[in-house]
Amino acid sequence: MRFAFVASDTVVAQQARDALVQRYGDVPPGQAELIVALGGDGFMLRTLHAYRDLDVPVYGMKLGQVGFLMNMHQLDHLPERVERAHVASLFPLEMRVTDVAGRTHVAKAFNEVSLLRQSNQAAHLEVQLNGTVKLTSLVCDGIMVSTPAGSTAYNLSAHGPILPLDANVLALTPISPFRPRRWRGAILPHRTEVAFRVIDPGKRPVSATADFHEVRDVLTVTIRQSGDQGVRLLFDPEHNLEQRILDEQFAAE
Repeated sequence: MRFAFVASDTVVAQQARDALVQRYGDVPPGQAELIVALGGDGFMLRTLHAYRDLDVPVYGMKLGQVGFLMNMHQLDHLPERVERAHVASLFPLEMRVTDVAGRTHVAKAFNEVSLLRQSNQAAHLEVQLNGTVKLTSLVCDGIMVSTPAGSTAYNLSAHGPILPLDANVLALTPISPFRPRRWRGAILPHRTEVAFRVIDPGKRPVSATADFHEVRDVLTVTIRQSGDQGVRLLFDPEHNLEQRILDEQFAAE
């Protein structure tokens, strides 16, 4: 099997890559049958963005701080592990932003798209679903739309719901909402188009971030699932993503 090994710039990840290349060989990602990503979840996200157009499956090994999307690092038996691995298909969100200068920005997110206040002033947002206004004024620190794969990341920290991987839904989760005081978000069908309009962007500036791509001073943000640009992640049977998401709902801490 033709492997392409990519690693974060940490010493431990680079050393692991050297050992794996010596054992199994290495080809460029464009010629590979499998991309092996060595690092943490942040590096995995960057790998998915960098190589999603190649339509090559990705197998991660944890050599970073967070490894929810990764398998355990091990030098031996890589072909056998890949043969046994389960496949999880992830479809990104597409974020389309218009900023206050009238410029358009487009980015993808495999975890979440988040809007955050840029100053000490709370954000005032209008929330639309499929062109219909649902909240005329949400006063908050921010809000996010999360995929099932991203529901255990920032979304969970903001007290959003954990979503099963095959549920075909998205989480709409406010961040420190002030008004409406009792609103705690929503679970949406995955084909829902979510749009936000920033109210008074001059006084209350807001940024929008798709995974790690940030746009500042936004005016409007539209988010929809990009159903034709999915990626395939491989997981060891004992560490498959669907089971991890299920187990996370019963975590004690």
